[in-house]
Amino acid sequence: QVQLVESGGGLVQAGGSLRLSCAASGRTFYNYGMAWFRQAPGKERDFVAAISWNGYSTYYADSVKGRFTISRDNAKNTVYLQMNNLKPEDTAVYYCAASGGYFGSASRPYNYWGQGTQVTVSS
Repeated sequence: QVQLVESGGGLVQAGGSLRLSCAASGRTFYNYGMAWFRQAPGKERDFVAAISWNGYSTYYADSVKGRFTISRDNAKNTVYLQMNNLKPEDTAVYYCAASGGYFGSASRPYNYWGQGTQVTVSS
């Protein structure tokens, strides 16, 4: 069982930066592929970024490539999402997710989800 708690969301102007954190409980965090998804009002939940269990492989949605960076610290049971050059269209609730080995853009393989953190980007 893994519990995920996101933090770091907030209100920022376009062009600004935020760093989201996702703290995970459980002793086997290092076994899990991790990802960030987001959901804007009235829209489906979309993939943002994913990282392998050892951090060696990452995968990004085209819309955030070059602006967002996913990373993890297995010693701290935490995964991060550094978001730079934010745009109003990045406004959404951001969710952290964990999978038993998968790391990719599909949401179904992720077994555990956090409650989400709101990111609002003003123009």
